[in-house]
Amino acid sequence: MPSIRVVHAREILDSQGVPTVEAEAVLSDGSRGRASAAGGISTGPFAVELRDGGTRHRGLGVTRAVRHVVRDIGPALAGVDADDQREVDRTLCALDGTPDKSRLGGNAILAVSAAVARAAAAAAGVAFFRRQADTGGGGGQVLPVPMMNVLTGGPRPGCGADVREFMLVPVGASSFAEALCWCAESYHALAAVLRSRGWSDAVGGEGSFLPPVDGNGAAFDLLMAAVSAAGYEPGRDIAVALDVGPVRRPDGTYDFDGARRDLAGVVEVYADWLDRYPLVSVEDPLDGEDWAGWTNLTAELGDRVQLLGDALFASGAERLRRGIETGAGNAFLIKPGQAGTLTETLDALVLARSGGYRRTMSHRTGETEDPLIAELAVATDCGQFKGGAPVRGERVAKYNELLRIEEELGTSARYAGATAFAPPARVGAVAPAAGRTTGRIA
Repeated sequence: MPSIRVVHAREILDSQGVPTVEAEAVLSDGSRGRASAAGGISTGPFAVELRDGGTRHRGLGVTRAVRHVVRDIGPALAGVDADDQREVDRTLCALDGTPDKSRLGGNAILAVSAAVARAAAAAAGVAFFRRQADTGGGGGQVLPVPMMNVLTGGPRPGCGADVREFMLVPVGASSFAEALCWCAESYHALAAVLRSRGWSDAVGGEGSFLPPVDGNGAAFDLLMAAVSAAGYEPGRDIAVALDVGPVRRPDGTYDFDGARRDLAGVVEVYADWLDRYPLVSVEDPLDGEDWAGWTNLTAELGDRVQLLGDALFASGAERLRRGIETGAGNAFLIKPGQAGTLTETLDALVLARSGGYRRTMSHRTGETEDPLIAELAVATDCGQFKGGAPVRGERVAKYNELLRIEEELGTSARYAGATAFAPPARVGAVAPAAGRTTGRIA
């Protein structure tokens, strides 16, 4: 395998019109790889985005991060074996020297990490997802079930639903291509339902609709109506997933579903929804720091529904390990930009699998056209993919890449379907915590 010759970077715009980092790696044999870092509102404690400050781009420019790639990261990686991704990422973390990648920027580090991996795949003459399957512990044949945000709730003016996202989940499809078709048809059916009620079919940043529904139940009913109008059966063909994120008060109670509730009251609401709707996953059902509440909720409802930790785990292995040890949640959502490097992303997914947690690869608010998360979803056999609505180029780029991958795999491709939401078997004992050392990947 050739070595790294040069690493370059530039400032580009994400889907929100906010700058982010795009990196390119060139190897000694001329092979190239390119990758960009998606941006988001929540960055987590493990990979801080480096921004310029000042007035240019409202302080959100990334020219400092770009300079770090050119002046610091590139020379440090020159001559490193491109085939050794763990060593590449260890070098990046050591060069940064902080526990949260704040000196060089998590956005710069992830872009370089993925760009080098792409260049290595090009040098080996294999598809990126196949190479990551070989090195990241996955079989590379499972196409994930999309979880498509098609209706955004609150908090926003005129909306009485406090659930943040209502998603379509095509559990009954026989292939990814069929799943994508079902969701696209249901999405357009939902638009027609909204127009029939005199509401706008304008969409938000992830392509989801923004109707003035008067409560969570009304939003559920809209989705059921759209799925039926598209010719599919709710539950059998297409299920529902939520991203909730309820507001927790200092006294431990929650403002949730139109009332202030204690934990027992919140559990009661979720149990009622499970009785009434084909609900298969609830992301952030409680506050991300309510560890005791998560443990209790999982004990109460974890055998009925996927309880997916986003804010709870922040894509980090340390917090995930705590969740496994305390029985908090039963599924792990990962965003590579929050994890930090490609190695840390893959290591966290392996830990989740070994701990018996389901796994969801997720987009971020400020996406680019880079299909990295789609490729990693297949490479790691995670089975679930959260990518937004089936519109907007930066979201559709991921879905289209999954179509291409399914075609390339041919008869060896397997669509996860409803099995993606069944508890995976524990692979073995969870490895003991190695302790987080500044600038080190174990």
